[in-house]
Amino acid sequence: MRSCFQSAAELFRHWHNFLKWLLTMKLKPAFLFFISIWMFSCSRVPLTNRKQTHLLPESQVIAMSFAEYRDFLKEHPAVSGTTDAQMVKNVGQKIQNGVTKYMSQHGYKDRIGGYKWEFNLVNSKEANAWCMPGGKVVVYSGILPLTQDETGLAIVMGHEIAHAIAQHGNERMSQQLVAMGVGMGLDYYLSNKPKETHDIFMAAYGIGAEVGVLLPYSRLQESEADKLGIIFAAMAGYDPQQAVAFWQRMSKVGGVKPPEILSTHPSDATRIKDLKEFMPEALKYYKKA
Repeated sequence: MRSCFQSAAELFRHWHNFLKWLLTMKLKPAFLFFISIWMFSCSRVPLTNRKQTHLLPESQVIAMSFAEYRDFLKEHPAVSGTTDAQMVKNVGQKIQNGVTKYMSQHGYKDRIGGYKWEFNLVNSKEANAWCMPGGKVVVYSGILPLTQDETGLAIVMGHEIAHAIAQHGNERMSQQLVAMGVGMGLDYYLSNKPKETHDIFMAAYGIGAEVGVLLPYSRLQESEADKLGIIFAAMAGYDPQQAVAFWQRMSKVGGVKPPEILSTHPSDATRIKDLKEFMPEALKYYKKA
């Protein structure tokens, strides 16, 4: 995990100022301990360099991911022996190679050290896909009419894999645990509240009900995944410009959508505009690939 601070001197300065602030507050010692951990248990998102906070060790989140992935596939068996299932695996393998190359080049190789990649297609009418930490990917058959081809699928899979690489799920889980007041008893909660922990995990990775408490932050994470995702697709040899066409198709799906301020995702217009603005950067990786 990368530190949020660039040097020991900077860390000391922040810590000193933080302690001075705490002394002005009449807070209980247990809460002081928790909030100090919350402030300094942080890392940075690849590409954007945004500071983020994680209460949970990523190794623990990955272990939870492997267990949840096995359980999911027991209830929703993976499709095998079809052209579409093989396409999911082929595209996934290419993006995996792109991710490995990108992370190695930018000093983040340790983030994927515990990954055991899997790419599976499941039958569902839902237009969805997701990636759990550790490289556990599922694509729903319902999204294939919208992806249309390998490149469209690469855009979707790159986006979902980017969420895992940016450790957005850990960030979301940490935020939710803090909102619930789980702090000093974190280990106890995770060990003794399996259903609650399961629900938070599934919601954080978009597999269950959405966590609707921190909407603006979710939009920021989506924008980060858009940018990282098209870089991963580009490094895998897929034209990132097709992301615009895919999201234009997605914008026509469904009924009335909530205003952007009430949505966990950027509006279609915002997403497409941001992708167009970022495209010159993504094309640099595509040309090299």
